[in-house]
Order: sequence, then structure tokens, then C-alpha cells
Amino acid sequence: MTAQDLKNAILQLAVQGKLVPQNPNDEPASELLKRINAEKERQIKGGTVSIDKKHIPSLITEDDIPYDLPDTWCWVRFANLVSFFSGKTPERHTSEYWNNGEYTWVSIADMVADGTTIETKEKITKKAYLDCFAGELSPAGTMIMSFKLTIGKVSILGVDAVHNEAIISIFPFLDNKVLKSYLFKVLPLVANGGDSKNAVKGKTLNATSLSNLMIPLPPLAEQQRIIAKIEELMPLVEEYGKAEERLTAMNAEFPDKLRKSILQQAIQGKLTERDPADEPASELLKRIRTEKERLIKEGKIKKEKPLPPIAEEEMPFEIPDGWAVIRIGDVGVYKKGPFGSSITKNMFVPKGPDSVKVYEQKNAIQKDHTLGEYYIKRSYFNEKLHGFEVFPGDVIVSCAGTIGETYVLPDGIEQGIINQALMRMKIVLSLNLDYFLLYFDYVLKKTAQGSSKGSAIKNIPPFDIFKKMVLPLPPFAEQQRIVDRVNALLATCDELK
Repeated sequence: MTAQDLKNAILQLAVQGKLVPQNPNDEPASELLKRINAEKERQIKGGTVSIDKKHIPSLITEDDIPYDLPDTWCWVRFANLVSFFSGKTPERHTSEYWNNGEYTWVSIADMVADGTTIETKEKITKKAYLDCFAGELSPAGTMIMSFKLTIGKVSILGVDAVHNEAIISIFPFLDNKVLKSYLFKVLPLVANGGDSKNAVKGKTLNATSLSNLMIPLPPLAEQQRIIAKIEELMPLVEEYGKAEERLTAMNAEFPDKLRKSILQQAIQGKLTERDPADEPASELLKRIRTEKERLIKEGKIKKEKPLPPIAEEEMPFEIPDGWAVIRIGDVGVYKKGPFGSSITKNMFVPKGPDSVKVYEQKNAIQKDHTLGEYYIKRSYFNEKLHGFEVFPGDVIVSCAGTIGETYVLPDGIEQGIINQALMRMKIVLSLNLDYFLLYFDYVLKKTAQGSSKGSAIKNIPPFDIFKKMVLPLPPFAEQQRIVDRVNALLATCDELK
């Protein structure tokens, strides 16, 4: 049960006469209603209240009564208890209605629910006040209620004000603080039970449905007891609501926190058992180095300056037995997209046999190689951008703004190049790519974000930092066990969302 559900339950008990005990000595509500009717007639005759057809309520029939009330209570239509009127929104395009306004104008967003409304985002000018509101303000202390889209939001004006057409000012015929307070407490529930109509943006009431709202009217003395009980209970509901918010926030955060914890445990080797039969990672290191040397000899990658040995203080955690460590620069070849004026919008051409696709960040972020409509001439690609081409099996990485989202390009992709906001990774075959991306996603992306420069748009760190990052390396067989275990656990995390 939410805090709002609990509040509604309390109010429902209140309007059914079940929240506080009845007292047979209380003057019955029928006598109170006689005084209200007499005061209503007096105000109509005196001209202080005028009633149009829309504000004349229907007689109450047996079919209108939603539930039985205690003997001392009675049902009454809203328009037989109060007079009310809605407001207006002065023409927005008329600047002299809004510039340097001095009269408080209330919108639903300005209303302090169940409290007092003083501050508003906008004020209107004296001209708007005279033209649109005929110089009539709702005085401070007036009860107001929303009845369009947001139904039943009530507040008390803390200042003289006017309001928009989605709000009514409410004036009980009988000037009685207890009656006014009772209505203030129960109207949010009663209004939401009214005969609302569907509008473009939600439910709405109108003058007729407002007038015909069914109000359960207790004796005045019982109203006072109901008010006191509600005021006693509402602080407890508020505390419940705060606890509910904290729990909701925890539930929302829990899957992501659990996901991070799973990845943290995985990369430290705490989710899988060591298998003595596994080939040690030291042998895997040899194969990785051999593979890179072969690629260099074949001219498929360029020889780079050797990376420094890994010092003990660089170890991210205590490495399990049988594992090894290696620099990320030693397990792949990395290429950032062309910078400067290499690719500009005026170079783009329609897709065709003489064009080459330009892959964008959204391809990496949304993991879809078919997205995008940017192409460059094949002649320009052959002349200046050949080294930025991507192939099936390459990993593209978003490296500006949204950092570190990865996508393994599948077979059958269009011939294309990476743009300025992408990085291309070619990871050696000796390494389990899924394991590498798992580690990259958790540790390297996090490090990249922490090390990125600039404030408006962040970037992957420079290669001299990026390539020196340490990659803990399990035996090849254990890499797959880690990947399988993580995939199973993350699937459970997704079910929790």
C-alpha cells in the first residue's frame, strides 16, 4: 500500500463515519443543513450569490447514494454547500497582460497541496486583472481546488489572488471554520469520485459535475472529531510516505548496484571455482604475444613502443592463483576516429555504389549497425581514410559524451569507417572477447569516465593512459566460465527491474 493509498483509506473511513465514534447527543447534520440552506437563500436574495443553470444541482435519488451513512449524517450536493467559480488564463500573446505583473495568478503547479499557496511562478498586470477578472480577486483564506487533469488538489490561498480555468475558488455558504476544514480534508477524495469526462490530457470535471458531487455531511461536532483524527494520523502517513520513497529508491537502485557487485566479484575471480586442469594464464600470455608478433610480421598491425612492466602497486586487487596480468595495449590494436576536418557535414553524400558508410556513436550505443545515413565518397575514403575502416569482429566504442558503450560488429556489415566520436578495437583471438568486454564495461569504462577531460563532453583518456591500464587475465577456460556465470546472474538482475 502506498502512502496515497493509506491516506485515501483513512479519508474513506472518515466519509463513511467509521473513523471516529458517533455521539447520539450530537445535533444531527439535517439541522446543520437547514442553516446552510437558509444562508444560501439569504445570499441569493441579497444578490451576493448568483446561481446559473450549470450550478443548480440535481435532486438526490436513491440511485445516487453510493453507500449508507450513520443515522445522524446526510447526503448533500456540493453546490448546496458552497458557491464556486473557476478562473481564466489571460491571452498569452498579449504582452501587456504578463510583463511586469503585480497580481498573483495561480496555476495547478503553484498550488501547495493540503497547505497554503503564497508564491507563484507568474503574475498578471493590472490590465489583465481588470480585463479578464473584472477586478475581482479571491481573498486570502479562500479554499481552491483543481478540477481538470489533476483533480482534487486543494489548497488555501495565503494571499489575495486570481487563478487559471482549471481551478475553482470555493466559498461555503455557512461561514464556519469546522465545516470549511472538513471540506478541505475530504474534497480530494470526493472530487476524484465525481462524474469526470475524458479530456485530451486526462480526466476533467465541469461546472455540472462539480455541482453534483455527493458530499457525506456529518454533524458539526463529529466533523470536528474527524478533523482532529485526520490531523493526528496524517503525520504518520507522511512518515510512511518518506519510508516508501526511500524503499522505492532502494528498489530502483538495487538491480544496478547488484549488477556492479556481480561484475566486481567476477573480475576478481570470486564467482567461479579454480580448476587445476585449466592451462595457466602464463601460457595464454605467451600465445597473445606470439599472435601480436605474427600480426606485426604480416604487416596487419604496426609495431608500437613496448609498454612498461606492471609494477606491484598497479595491481587492482589480489590476483588469484593461475591468473596473470597484462596491459590492455598488449591484447589489441586501438584506433580513434579521424579528428579535425577529416569528416565534415559538407562531405556527406547519398548512399550508393561509390559511397562508404560513416559509423556513428548511436551504432555503438544502440548496438545496431544499420542505423545512420551518413556516407562519404569512396574516392575520399581511399585517399585519406582507409586506416579507419572497420570489419566484422571489430569492436566499436563510444568515446565522447556517453563513454564506453561497446558493440561487436557482426558479419555482413556495410563497408565503413568510424567517425570522430568512436574508437575501434581489434582484440587478439587468443583472448575471450566476451571476457574482455565484461572487464572493459565495468573497470575500463569507469576509469575512462574518471579520467576524462573537459566538463561539457567527456572523452576516453589518451592512448598513453588507456593502453597502460592493467587487465587481470584468468586462464582461457575460466574466462568462459566467468562469462557464463555473469550472464546468468545479470539475467536475474534484469528480472528485478
